[in-house]
Amino acid sequence: MEQIEILYNGRCPICSAEIAQYRKQAERADAPVAFVDLHDATLSEWGLSAEQATRRFHARKDGQIISGFPAFLILWGELPRMRGLARVMSLPGLHQIADFGYNYVAAPLLYWLHRRREARKAA
Repeated sequence: MEQIEILYNGRCPICSAEIAQYRKQAERADAPVAFVDLHDATLSEWGLSAEQATRRFHARKDGQIISGFPAFLILWGELPRMRGLARVMSLPGLHQIADFGYNYVAAPLLYWLHRRREARKAA
């Protein structure tokens, strides 16, 4: 089984807390998942700029980059406690609603919060 890589923003406290929970589940289940902080990654290997990487959640499976809500489904599918959620959220209708919510609410909000934190650090 090929390892799945998850690219996340380690400077985002919300993202880091969520990834910590996923990491614990992956370790308990011995799931083939690696978590990569985008600030420690060679983003060119992901085909992403720093801004693209920061704006969305990304997974790499079988050499393919999956971004946004589908990346969560890839991760959840590898975690025994999350597989049911992955199946339910893959259903037509629910998938589209969750994808819309991620693309137009969650991801933009998290990116805005990230930029605000980074601007405060720089000031």
